[in-house]
Amino acid sequence: MPNDAAASSTPPHGDTPGGASAWPPPAPAYRHAKGEETVPDTAAEVRQGAVVLLAVAIAGNVLGLLWLWLAPRIPLVSDGRSVLLTESEAEHAVGADGVFILLGLAFGAVSALAVFLFHRRGGVAVVAGLALGGLIGSVLGWGTGTLLGPTHDVVARARQVGEGVPFDAPLELQAYGALLAWPIAAMVVHLGLTALFGPRDPEPEWDVSPYGPPPAPGDAPRD
Repeated sequence: MPNDAAASSTPPHGDTPGGASAWPPPAPAYRHAKGEETVPDTAAEVRQGAVVLLAVAIAGNVLGLLWLWLAPRIPLVSDGRSVLLTESEAEHAVGADGVFILLGLAFGAVSALAVFLFHRRGGVAVVAGLALGGLIGSVLGWGTGTLLGPTHDVVARARQVGEGVPFDAPLELQAYGALLAWPIAAMVVHLGLTALFGPRDPEPEWDVSPYGPPPAPGDAPRD
């Protein structure tokens, strides 16, 4: 019968007419859990990174004001011929660097938390903006503190106050490595937050509907 002949011409189990087995099937395609792929918007990420850089850098002015307020003063005095420290063991300079480092660590942690909350998915541009903004913010804070602090013209200041009258030395940063405290702290905190609370990519699903479920390991294809 024609129907029987047509049925008999169809190879069993998906074999090809030439006798070669169609198993295993071609490599299955992957799909996300939601059935669609998300393509990152590079332009949007760059804009977000620029905004992060600008916002973090502007916060450096606040760091400079706090540094000026909290850093210990170095007292100087003039004897009429030279300007001397009122205390021979002046640990105030080291204290100024320590205050700057502590403020940098605090600003780094806070800025990383804020960036993570606003841009939870992160992105290379956002992370780069956070790091570069922290470095620029440290430089701005350093400049703000030294600019608004005591004058750097120590000789003129000594002449102004007179002999034997103590006055404050300029606010200076002795260890320039302190400028890295903010960006390093920001990177470490942001990395930790992303690892602990960041979004997870959906697991891929096997799309094997044209062929049925894949065989168990060790099973041979059926003839």
